[in-house]
Amino acid sequence: MIRYNYKSLLPTLAFAIACSVGSCTNDLDISPINPQISGSFNQDEVYAKVYATLSLTGQEGAAGNSDIAGTEEGTNTPFYRMILTLYEYPTDEVICSWSDPGIPDLFQMGWGDSNLALEGFYARLMFDVTLCNHFLDETESLSDENTLRQRAEIRFIRALNYYYLLDAFGNPPFVTSVSSETPPQIQQKDLFDFLETELLEVEPDLVDARAGLFGQVDKACVWMLLSRLYLNAEVYTGTPRWSDAIAYADRVIASGYDLCDTYSELFMADNDENTEAMQEIILPLRLDGAQSRSYGAAQFAIAATHTSGMTPWGTSEGWGGVRAREALVMKFFEQETEVPLQVDENEMAQQAGDDRALFFSGSENDARTLAIDDPYTFKQGLSIAKWTNIRSDGQPAHDATWVDTDVPFFRLAEAYLTKAEAILRNGGNAEEAREAINTLRRRAHADELSAPLTLDDILDEKAREFYFEGQRRTDLIRYGYFTSAQYLWDWKAGERNGKGISADYNLFPIPASDLNANSNLEQNKGY
Repeated sequence: MIRYNYKSLLPTLAFAIACSVGSCTNDLDISPINPQISGSFNQDEVYAKVYATLSLTGQEGAAGNSDIAGTEEGTNTPFYRMILTLYEYPTDEVICSWSDPGIPDLFQMGWGDSNLALEGFYARLMFDVTLCNHFLDETESLSDENTLRQRAEIRFIRALNYYYLLDAFGNPPFVTSVSSETPPQIQQKDLFDFLETELLEVEPDLVDARAGLFGQVDKACVWMLLSRLYLNAEVYTGTPRWSDAIAYADRVIASGYDLCDTYSELFMADNDENTEAMQEIILPLRLDGAQSRSYGAAQFAIAATHTSGMTPWGTSEGWGGVRAREALVMKFFEQETEVPLQVDENEMAQQAGDDRALFFSGSENDARTLAIDDPYTFKQGLSIAKWTNIRSDGQPAHDATWVDTDVPFFRLAEAYLTKAEAILRNGGNAEEAREAINTLRRRAHADELSAPLTLDDILDEKAREFYFEGQRRTDLIRYGYFTSAQYLWDWKAGERNGKGISADYNLFPIPASDLNANSNLEQNKGY
């Protein structure tokens, strides 16, 4: 079996692709990859480019010759940056003080169908689907073992992009082959059914769990995405699939991956070399400061949460802007007076009694406040120090600006939380659900839960484990909390003490530009 080192291939192949890829969303002006190069197809190059779309954004380093025309490459087109932006800013976890067009609308929960961040995310997902379709079209007649494996991996990545189109936009355009025709619109339930079938079909052709290279899609990736799909099935289809969510979470847990002993090492620069971190990370999104650079992925997660005065974080980039809402910090403390001020993240975690409470609350000359009275003042709200470009072995990273840190996009801990929630919702063994939660709490050196477990306990644990990793919007929607007045947090919907809004905002709008170009599309309710 031929295997590829994706991290080393990305920088050279990202701009070497020659694909005659037509746009499936003409309005968004999604251009072919490097259209000035001949349209000959190179299978391994396009295969590598598909992986590259999860971390990189164009053909020339961090910015230049973007995959997607018509929007700012580094700001609005990176796959993971847009997930963090759209799945975290409107929630109880973080707030962003930037006034860039479209950003205030997100934390105020007042976006419309011309929001630039939404347009960029939609364009990224549709571009990635088109590129996957191109690869699959060109290799359809091949049946050798290597191609069958590559096709399964590309079908998985296409499914991953369609999963986000399902979750974010509900009823997107749907195509499985490159075409110049405007695509039809698919409904949520039908897209759910497609994803379930697709993932089950590709599983046999993928490498076994932990049998491939770090960063290569394996069977555990399928099981993780299926468990996530089933956990949210009631939202997407009206019919719960709790037993299936448990079954596939159990398959992930039994797959051979294991929890990293030290939580913070999952988010450090050598998480692709540290065997402890690697054993938990099922699907990383890869960067390398010397070779693969992006304004998205972990570069964004690190730079957006850091600024001068904080504990060194391993890169010269510290943009400020993103920090923790009070509601997030209070998941680790019982009352506000317990939150220590003017301490670093290590002291914060120690006083919280939880290794995951990686918040910087300032110093004598650089104080933060727990409460946020002005959303546009960065040092109101504790700084998130979870993501860094520091190596666990003390060695320097490859570059002083561009990070090495990989995004632990799928990691084992999620399966434990999925299992616990699905068991409780399914009326199963509450003791088994609590043990799944306590497995994570023991890793974090936090007190184990002993009282009867509630669904809200699990939601709070999800925040403690996965804050600022791009899952919160989906969780809050599944709980019925995202738009509801039943659960409020600071600055929810733009009000200091929070307020509820229309449930229509549980879906983002189809961008107006695509509606204008494709008469097959109907806008989501409320927009």
